[in-house]
Amino acid sequence: MTTMPDMDETIDLRHPRNRRGRQSMPVQISTAAVLLIGTVLMVLPVLWMAATSLADTKYATTFPPKFFPTSFQFSNYINLFTQTDVPKYLLNSVLIVVPSIIGQVLASSFAGYALARLRAPGKRFMFIAVLATMMIPYEATIIPTFVMFRYLHWINTLWPIIVPQFFGSGYTIFLMRQFILQIPTEYDEAARLDGLGYFGIWRRIIVPLSMPAMATVGIFTFTAQWSSFLSPLIFINDPDKYPLALGIYAMTQTSNVGQTPPWNIIMAAGMILTVPMVMVYFFGQRLVYEGANSMGRIRT
Repeated sequence: MTTMPDMDETIDLRHPRNRRGRQSMPVQISTAAVLLIGTVLMVLPVLWMAATSLADTKYATTFPPKFFPTSFQFSNYINLFTQTDVPKYLLNSVLIVVPSIIGQVLASSFAGYALARLRAPGKRFMFIAVLATMMIPYEATIIPTFVMFRYLHWINTLWPIIVPQFFGSGYTIFLMRQFILQIPTEYDEAARLDGLGYFGIWRRIIVPLSMPAMATVGIFTFTAQWSSFLSPLIFINDPDKYPLALGIYAMTQTSNVGQTPPWNIIMAAGMILTVPMVMVYFFGQRLVYEGANSMGRIRT
């Protein structure tokens, strides 16, 4: 007389996950190898930049490039702040970044709240129009934008870089709307019973609960504006008003033909440009994940 096999044992033998698990080892190894190669390709330029920033000029022009200088010259960073215009470039970048973050966060929060909560005719069309702006490349709007700011006499000022941030962007508005949609509407109804209006609900309920998304918008705005190059190149002509990214480019330009730029000093400036963005994302990656994760639930 034969005995029936145990049900749990039968399920384990027939479960497709077990079969895939035995066959997935080559796939896992291949995936890890591809990720490792990609990581090395991205990290090597940063390591070379850090090493060059601590080396002398002769080391910076050595070919093939080396990743470990024979001697470290920390004086390059002192010379960077005492013999170049980098402090001025840093100040200009701060003057651009701080108001840009404030404007982008406020505008995106207001627009996202309106698209998520307010009832108005044509709201769906306006939301689609906001999404459509994400498909228009910035380069396609440079000429009309330049003409507009020229009529406003804003060329060669910081205003063309700062003011557009107070109108939000399609991506950040979409992010805020998706996050606010996840907040229960019962909070709004309870607030209305307490006599709060739309602005009071936004200030006392939406803002505290939307901090992860607002922090994500702030981080994205910081990285975009801190490393901004094209907009300052188009709108700013005065070297005293250059932000850091454009200022580093100006440092590579030499007055004499055949003269070698001070690449060790330029790489030190590149580290000043890169490290803040890495640190901001490193400490804010959890907020970025929580904020960006809200975009996975698209509701119209």
